Amino acid sequence: MDQVKRIFGTLSARQLTTILLVAALVAGGIYEFTQYQREAGFRPLYTTLAPEDAALVVQRLKESGVPYRISTNGTMISVPEDRVAELRLDMAGAGLPKSGRIGFEIFDKTNLGMTDFAEHVNYRRALEGELERSVMALTEVEQARVHISFPQESVFQEARQPAKASVLLRLRGSSQLPESAIPAITHLISSAVEGLAPDAVSVLDMRGNLLSRAKQVNTDSGSSSGTSEAALEYRHSVEQDLTAKLNATLEPLVGSGRFRAAVSADTDLTSGEQSEEHFDPTQSVMVSSQKSEDVSSPSRTAGGIPGTASNLPDPAPAPVTIGGGSSRKTESANYQSSRTVKRTVLPQGGIKRISVSVLIDHEVHFEGSGVQIKRVLNAPPPERLKAIHDLAAAAVGLNSERGDQLIVESLPFESTVNLEPPGAAPAAPEAPLTLVEQLKKNPKMLYGGAGGAAVVLAGLFFLVFKMLKKSPPPPAQVRQPESLPPASGEAAARVGGADSWSPSTLSSGGASALPALAPARIEVLTNQIRETAQKDGEVCAGVLRGWLREEQT
Repeated sequence: MDQVKRIFGTLSARQLTTILLVAALVAGGIYEFTQYQREAGFRPLYTTLAPEDAALVVQRLKESGVPYRISTNGTMISVPEDRVAELRLDMAGAGLPKSGRIGFEIFDKTNLGMTDFAEHVNYRRALEGELERSVMALTEVEQARVHISFPQESVFQEARQPAKASVLLRLRGSSQLPESAIPAITHLISSAVEGLAPDAVSVLDMRGNLLSRAKQVNTDSGSSSGTSEAALEYRHSVEQDLTAKLNATLEPLVGSGRFRAAVSADTDLTSGEQSEEHFDPTQSVMVSSQKSEDVSSPSRTAGGIPGTASNLPDPAPAPVTIGGGSSRKTESANYQSSRTVKRTVLPQGGIKRISVSVLIDHEVHFEGSGVQIKRVLNAPPPERLKAIHDLAAAAVGLNSERGDQLIVESLPFESTVNLEPPGAAPAAPEAPLTLVEQLKKNPKMLYGGAGGAAVVLAGLFFLVFKMLKKSPPPPAQVRQPESLPPASGEAAARVGGADSWSPSTLSSGGASALPALAPARIEVLTNQIRETAQKDGEVCAGVLRGWLREEQT
């Protein structure tokens, strides 16, 4: 203990501060490493648990005596890695977790006393639960909630309400749903609910962002603009498609980066039917024809005695009286002019008008050399611009009857105007970043440097401590050297007395007979020699002369 006190007593305040700081860093590193090793053997048993389910799972683990860890937000429970599968089977046997929405298994148990209203509510709960399970089967979806509003039937048309649905999604981490997933979810929900249209399904995430968009144009009589966001997206897609066609057509001819093309399209998303009826008065067709003929026959009168006998048939012909007969024929025909009826269904997304602009860069070359070098810009010839105009018109399907417009111009680009002549000096390289700028740009270097410095300081601390532990304590008393010459006497005697100190004497055998001196003793002897030289410099001068004389001989 006294040795430790002496060691710390010889250290300065700065050294003590450094040692304490390194000791704190090493202790913190050891603690973190121990905690990491302790938690490394745990794996998640369940994630994204509801609070009530987490409480039941923790209670079950406490009863079983299984160690567990709960995350900060309380939604994840971790257990030892070798018991994850066993505990999941145990929890499933106990019916945990229970917070998942129930599906059609709600009807596994029959309840004869259930009312129609309760049965309708259970059916909606079961359908919502099944749809939630289907949506959560997507890779990017971590949790889903589905709410359905069934259609309300009524004898009055105004009182009827269509079916509607809303879907709330929680995505995994920073993942995002692909563009095709939103229409797929809306069609999945609408196909499972009778009378539900895909446009009546709203999909949003936990941040409140609406993911589904209306697919039809919202025409409002009180608003001057009837274009919805879907119409703007469709217009943008049409413009991108036409621009891509222009780039693919002109790039092999003009060159990459030597032109700029832009397309503006005016689209119409309204749909309907159009009927046309045309009559041709020069042509007529018989539509119907009717003929009738009336013929009157001669009259016959009966004769004889009135009674039964006279009305009976007589084998002999009875006398008849022939009167006059007549006939009449009628014929009618209906004619109608030729008529043509044309019915046209107008599709959605028609193009009303497009405007195309193409900008061509100038050609550049340099004349002269050295200081007299000059940049010369040449515009494309009119024949080349005419060919580009025709190609662009064919690529976008230009139709002058609907008012389409195409403009082709030639102007020098900024990069062409500022183009450096060949052989010019290259730009000066950027100055290297300083250490502070590098640390600001890459914080990981700062963390790594701090960790490396902590390790180096810890190694230095243990090395210094080991050296201090091995060094012996300083002696309490130091004897005066007996070989020092006396402080008084003749100078010649002093010089002569210094012969015994010559290097030859030390190198011949006297040095081997001397014991090895400790570093602390050497320091004490050095201080005594320095004091002696200050008191009597002639003695030291004589000793040095004797050593130099022996070196010369």
